[in-house]
Amino acid sequence: MDQNLSQYRIFYAVAKAGNISRAAKELYISQPAISKSISKLEDSLNTVLFTRNSRGVQLTDEGQVLFEHTRDAFEELAKGEQELKRIREFNMGHIRIGVSNTLCRFIMVKYLKGFIEQYPHIKITIESQPTTQTLSMLEQQRIDIGLVVEQKSAKNMDFIPVMDIEDIFVATPSYLENLRLREGADTDVFQSGNLMLLDKSNITRHYIDDYMAVNEIVANNLLEVTTMDLLIEFARIGLGIGCVIKEFVKEDLDSGRLVQLKLDTPIHKRTVGFLWQNRRTSKALDTFIRFCREQDSRNL
Repeated sequence: MDQNLSQYRIFYAVAKAGNISRAAKELYISQPAISKSISKLEDSLNTVLFTRNSRGVQLTDEGQVLFEHTRDAFEELAKGEQELKRIREFNMGHIRIGVSNTLCRFIMVKYLKGFIEQYPHIKITIESQPTTQTLSMLEQQRIDIGLVVEQKSAKNMDFIPVMDIEDIFVATPSYLENLRLREGADTDVFQSGNLMLLDKSNITRHYIDDYMAVNEIVANNLLEVTTMDLLIEFARIGLGIGCVIKEFVKEDLDSGRLVQLKLDTPIHKRTVGFLWQNRRTSKALDTFIRFCREQDSRNL
């Protein structure tokens, strides 16, 4: 755009007022300055925008076309200014959060509930997706923060630990009993049973694969599942031995609905928390981070 924005603002004000003197009062500039600005704009566009009459000025057909476009533009600018004002006055903003379905259901929900109650004017968008995608979107700055398992390799990122999780193998008592009756009491349940794991696109699966390789655990019958929810449900109905997160099946373990298999070497716990780029924050994100820190300090 060759013309200065101020020329269009002056044109817009004159067109709305229909009078140069009224526009001058609104803009706090002199009438000659307005007339000069309009003349420059008309010269640059090679178009007559106004005709003069006894009551002031009137838009030409060409001027009416330009006015409709400038009106839309300045109305959008006014909306933007109003939105910024509302953000300042009411602590509004927008936070985009990446989280897996499992972590959203078992961890994220309690944070969202309290935060939304305390800050109802801040808009929240949840990107429900695998952790690998959340990490990618964080790097690309397509989301503001993610709830993920701690990544030691994450660079230029800050992390708030939320809770430790422990991966365990579980099954129903009846499944294990039937397996041992069929295969013998001394059978290796991992080799003879139906082992259920998350699919290979999941970060947890990579972690468990490494553990099994180091500990020489071999699965002859493998069922891959896309979500932790399905994995837990399949274990509950006795389809096999599921590798699940202990904290998410606590009630099942306490009731005896599921039993935990003993391992010679326990799987090391992992830490779940909020991850974000340490040089990229907003007022809304700072508010959310502060809220999460306060919640964690209360739970200590």
